[in-house]
Amino acid sequence: MTRFSGLALLSLILTLTAWADPMPAGPMPAAPTAPAAAEVAPERAGVPTISVASRVKDIAHVQGARDNQLIGYGLVVGLNGTGDSAQSEMTALALTNMLKRLNITVTASKLKAKNAAAVIVTADLHAFAHGGDRIDITVSSLSDATSLQGGTLLQTPLLGADGNVYAVAQGSVSLGGYSSASAGSSKTTGHPTAGRVPNGALVEAEVPMRVDDGGHVTLTLYNPDFVTAARVQQAINATYPDMATARDAATVEVQLPTAFHNNPVGLIAALGDVPVTVDCPARVVINERTGTVVIGGAVAVAPVALAQGNLTISVKAGLLVSQPNPYTEDGKTVAKPAATITAKEPQVSVVPLRGTTVDELVRALNGMRVSARDIIAILQALKQAGALQAELVVL
Repeated sequence: MTRFSGLALLSLILTLTAWADPMPAGPMPAAPTAPAAAEVAPERAGVPTISVASRVKDIAHVQGARDNQLIGYGLVVGLNGTGDSAQSEMTALALTNMLKRLNITVTASKLKAKNAAAVIVTADLHAFAHGGDRIDITVSSLSDATSLQGGTLLQTPLLGADGNVYAVAQGSVSLGGYSSASAGSSKTTGHPTAGRVPNGALVEAEVPMRVDDGGHVTLTLYNPDFVTAARVQQAINATYPDMATARDAATVEVQLPTAFHNNPVGLIAALGDVPVTVDCPARVVINERTGTVVIGGAVAVAPVALAQGNLTISVKAGLLVSQPNPYTEDGKTVAKPAATITAKEPQVSVVPLRGTTVDELVRALNGMRVSARDIIAILQALKQAGALQAELVVL
């Protein structure tokens, strides 16, 4: 029996004004006064607002203090026969060059080192790292090794984007999984061809950084937002009057006060503890590959009626056998293919949403007993209809 099941019916009956309250009789209300330039405009009436109190250091970073990515090519040795095969020429060449530096001459074609693997080593050189500091590294197999379990990374220089060496990596590889095989059976857990070496690289060269530029410090928001940038400006100016200016939705420029003229680090430390009320935008994030749906608390839905149903079609294949009459000459039994098709469609109920918030929307979807895939389709249809008052992000 072949069975086809899916979302066959998804209807949205928009009644954007059906449940709206009629405008009361009487004179029109006076127009609201425009907010002052230094104030943040209030939120729209009827739309839920979500604000979270945070510190400046939790929502922004100082421009100029940044990480740098490093990369290198190395060898992992000490594997229990799980290294690269003889077909991996780069592993043989790398081993030959490594042994040559140790005054050992070996022909690459004669090497059969199943206990070694070619790897790519990556790391992030954090801001203000000094010579002698240690950083974590990630080791990933580059060829056909089956596992890096029990391996040791040999000394590997790590290069920056400019081609200079900034760190040197070496150490035992730690895996988050394992692979085991015996007598034709195998078991693998996690990803045994990639691992980490905690504190596995020594910083050899520093990257110069400067956090104060021309007598000011620039703060960059992790999540650009005009309302949040304006609130950061107001919060800083409440402590240091007329020192902060929001340049755009992502950056706030702070002039160095006289007390911190030669102490930008002290100013940055003081700014980091300034409390700010962060504005959370209305956003819905969906991942169709995994069926994940995340709905922000500020999401609002206009008045709408929602109907959703599943249509299930079943096709049962079989054979129709035709027998000849008894004692019939040249009679033959004939089998012909036959199929029985049935369709089942559950009764669909219409659920009204009377200008609701995310809490009521979630309760309505749970009451309809729809799957995650159906919820994604419903949210996309609500957005297309203009009833979902939020940004829809599809991953």
